[in-house]
Amino acid sequence: MKEKTEKRRGRDDLRREYDLSKLKGVRGKYAARYRAGTNLVLLSPDVAKYFPDEQAVNTALRTLIQSAKLPRRRVR
Repeated sequence: MKEKTEKRRGRDDLRREYDLSKLKGVRGKYAARYRAGTNLVLLSPDVAKYFPDEQAVNTALRTLIQSAKLPRRRVR
């Protein structure tokens, strides 16, 4: 029994019907973007429902940045 278990571990786990020649990908497809400094941020689902696209997120963040730069009034 022990030999069969060891042989299974050494084998490839893909099924015979999978044609690996059809699996074509491009290695490093996003490497240039990564090097350029693109930031990808994953929003939580509850936050993402308020933003239909990336432009809406950028607008909201720019508004927040501008409001943070405004001088604060002192309350007595």
